[in-house]
Amino acid sequence: MQKWHHIFHKSTGLSPYVWVVFYILPFYFIFRFSSVDQNQWIFGVIMIAIFFTCYVLSFKSKGWVVYFWTSVQILVSITMTLLFGYMYFALFLAFFIGNIQKRAGFFTFYSIHLLTTIVAINYELITGNPVFIAQLPFVLVSMIAVVLLPATTYNRNNQDKLQGQLEDANKRISELVKMEERHRIARDLHDTLGQKLSLIGLKSDLAGKLIHKNPAQAVIEINDVRQTARSALKEVREMVTQMRGIRFEDELIRIQQFLQAAEIEFQLEGNPKLTNTSLITENVLSMCLKEAVTNVVKHSGATVCRVFIEPSRTDLVIRVQDNGAGIGVMNQHKGHGLQGMRERLEFVNGSMDIVVDEGTTIVIKVPNVFMQAELEVEGQ
Repeated sequence: MQKWHHIFHKSTGLSPYVWVVFYILPFYFIFRFSSVDQNQWIFGVIMIAIFFTCYVLSFKSKGWVVYFWTSVQILVSITMTLLFGYMYFALFLAFFIGNIQKRAGFFTFYSIHLLTTIVAINYELITGNPVFIAQLPFVLVSMIAVVLLPATTYNRNNQDKLQGQLEDANKRISELVKMEERHRIARDLHDTLGQKLSLIGLKSDLAGKLIHKNPAQAVIEINDVRQTARSALKEVREMVTQMRGIRFEDELIRIQQFLQAAEIEFQLEGNPKLTNTSLITENVLSMCLKEAVTNVVKHSGATVCRVFIEPSRTDLVIRVQDNGAGIGVMNQHKGHGLQGMRERLEFVNGSMDIVVDEGTTIVIKVPNVFMQAELEVEGQ
């Protein structure tokens, strides 16, 4: 059996409990209208009980039953407005309708609720109900809430849902990247190290057979084993070096997948293959690019992200530009991510600047160490 504090949908938080306090108000309106008519008073109390029961059941139910309880609430709300001048049940309905997840159901009930509320208010104004007219300022505020509250709640819930889907997509992409990397390592080991170890085994067996029959040929085979072992060791070291580092062009592929999952257009200008950059600098650039694009997805609200690669003879400049809300000059030095990017770039004698103009542009600059070495040689 569900506990009483679990009667509301968990996505709504504490707000329904706060709203329950306002159920005192309809009793005031009922007593004011039906002080001499006991039957009318009883009918009003029954309407309040029905609305409260349907409101609780609508949060607990699933499927088409939710729409049934919501329809009953709309009927009770109209009745309370027409008979007693109490229209504030419309606020409860506005809040609940915003939590309807299905698009068709939301727009249907939003339209019905808005239309019936407008009709009921106009009827009260035409009939000149003095109690209703006395509360016109509150009626106006309530009408604005009926228009805005469902849309705001619905959009907020959709954003939370999309954020969850984006995080799940990022996790799946990360797992796929790891799986592909494992497959690549397995292929490289099989194609290089496995082949050479097999050759070493065959030549070692042959040298063992020839050591007494043909010592000279056995020495040749042993030399071949030594040379093959050195070649295999060199290839293993190269593979380990590549696995430790992050290639910039490989990171760009992952960045493109990340932005695509976030529904942000990705544009690239320049050659992603960095020919005059050391592996450690390329590794730092890849991490900085990942952090910059993560900030674009999480904080900018952008629809387009552009990456410009601008190499020169002595330096490499990478610009990450978005068309979002802008990072803000006051917040440029506060984020741990941006501070981490600056610290990484300082390690390779690089720098980072932030330009805010119709969006945000992060400018990363690192020296081309190979080209600098050539200049120093030429200057000697």
